[in-house]
Amino acid sequence: MATWRRSAVLATLWTLVIVCVIPFDLISNGASNDDDESPLGFGDESGENSMLLDLEAFGMAKEPMEIAHTDSLSDSDQLEVELAALPTNGFRSEKDGIVNQLTNQEIGNNGLEKPKERQEKIDVSAVNPKDASVLVKQGNNSEIRTENHIIASPSKLSRGPIIFHDAMIHRLKDQLTKAKASLSLQSTLSDSNFTKELCTQIRDVQRALGDATKDSDLPKNAEDKLKALEESLTKSKQIQDDCPAVVRKLDAKYQPVRNKLRDDKRFASVLTQNVAKSLPREIHCLALRLTAQYYASSSSQQQFPNVEKLEDPKLYHYVLISDNVLAAGVVVKSAVYFANEPENHVFHILTDEIHYAAMSMWFLANPPGEAAIEVRYMEEFSWINSSYSPAMKQLESDSLIDFYFKTRNVLPDGNLKYRNPKYLSMLNHLRFYIPEIFPKLNKVIFLDDDIVVQQDLTGLWSIDLKGMVNGAVETCRDDFHRFSQYLNFSNPLIVKTDVDPQSCGWAFGMNIFDLVEWRKKNITDIYHYWQNLNDNRSLWQLGTLPVGLLAFWKQTMPISKTWHVLGLGYNREISHDDIKQAAVIHFNGNSKPWLETAIPHFRRYWTRFVDYDQVYLRDCKMKSF
Repeated sequence: MATWRRSAVLATLWTLVIVCVIPFDLISNGASNDDDESPLGFGDESGENSMLLDLEAFGMAKEPMEIAHTDSLSDSDQLEVELAALPTNGFRSEKDGIVNQLTNQEIGNNGLEKPKERQEKIDVSAVNPKDASVLVKQGNNSEIRTENHIIASPSKLSRGPIIFHDAMIHRLKDQLTKAKASLSLQSTLSDSNFTKELCTQIRDVQRALGDATKDSDLPKNAEDKLKALEESLTKSKQIQDDCPAVVRKLDAKYQPVRNKLRDDKRFASVLTQNVAKSLPREIHCLALRLTAQYYASSSSQQQFPNVEKLEDPKLYHYVLISDNVLAAGVVVKSAVYFANEPENHVFHILTDEIHYAAMSMWFLANPPGEAAIEVRYMEEFSWINSSYSPAMKQLESDSLIDFYFKTRNVLPDGNLKYRNPKYLSMLNHLRFYIPEIFPKLNKVIFLDDDIVVQQDLTGLWSIDLKGMVNGAVETCRDDFHRFSQYLNFSNPLIVKTDVDPQSCGWAFGMNIFDLVEWRKKNITDIYHYWQNLNDNRSLWQLGTLPVGLLAFWKQTMPISKTWHVLGLGYNREISHDDIKQAAVIHFNGNSKPWLETAIPHFRRYWTRFVDYDQVYLRDCKMKSF
């Protein structure tokens, strides 16, 4: 009886060997449902009684049909899982019973029964069966599983290959991806013959792949085409340039682009400066109409009321220097709007002779309520001349005129902003003569014409300057806006002073000037001293802030930043919360609020104080942007 059973077992095993070596397409009975089958899954679907085939033990070919790529695996922990087509449902249905008998049968009491062992299983259901490689190592009792079926254990893998289904399709797709990536490399494209060869092979592989979803759908020459593509990919690795060579080539290639970009940036900067230093046609129109109306008025109509307040030191005095009628109007209107006691505020407008009539007519037509106002022009201060003022003398010099108007002879210095006409105007330097222009005043608030007032400013007069002349908001942040950025500290004339290059800069635009201390400490004379030394512009370029830093050195008291928020003319990142909390906002920069280049989300803070229904604005067709 035992002999008969052993014969039956041997016969069954030989039958399995013969069936396994028969080509897949000869035993397949139609397409299998891959979604319901697990690779090498035999027996019930739960996999609890699955049998692990050791193909090598049966004498099958050791060479796998397809080999997965295991580039990411390493050392002894790697197990290369080989892929090939599996038998279909037809094959399984015929052999499942025999296999189950072999694996589950109790042989009897002849001592041949092998006790069942419960092995620890590693769930690798997260592993995609389509992946090119699978690696699992977890001691001697480890097993690889896909979905609910055991694939193999390390002990079995060590003695024979494991075969997956549709390996060729996965390899074709894998190599196509690599080939396309190689084709994008500059070193590959530089070899036209190789590029043509690689393109041809990519096209052949794509045609062979077609719409195939399993290996049996592929043409017979698919493997040959794949091998040819792999050989080309190996060749592509050999012709790749080293990284430094590629960097040098790219650098040489893009240097002209960088040069063009630098030139374009400089040209854009020129255009930006041209826009910033110009006035819109509508504002020119406004000035002309106001001038015509002023001279058409009688002398009695040209007088401002409340002249008795102009020299009263007990009131709150503001000094505004401008030749922009509309901008000056916004400053005064916003300051009066927020003033708690507007009748105690006095505005002194300083302009030039050209704009005097227009400026006067604007405030005559738009009086600031109960506040007092006067308009004066620079030319009436005859004592400000080239004999007294170094700035006046320099502005009339041939060298400065050449710097502005013969720029083709001047080397590019990157400081195009200094070629702004405002630096040719003495109005820009008039702030240093405020104590002499208003000899009866003790304290004033100096305002630029590109600011907007948002709170009552009377609190500024109560700030204790501790004997200093200038109260201002500091502008430094990290290494920005330090004295070293405005002044040439390599010049011996500055080096020998005690001026600290790391001192924090401050801003003109809203300043508290104690005129009593100014006169006592001769700040205007200090200004003259430094302005004379800078005749050749070796200490600083142009503008009034650098010389102001020197003139007010150790005479500036920092005040809270909430009094004065700057940057609305260039910095788009300023917080709206900071703006709302500020007493004064400053549109310093090229994007002035009256220009089309203004920063859109900041412009409304300025335009809300412009009445576009005003007759002069309407006549000049001025409208909000």
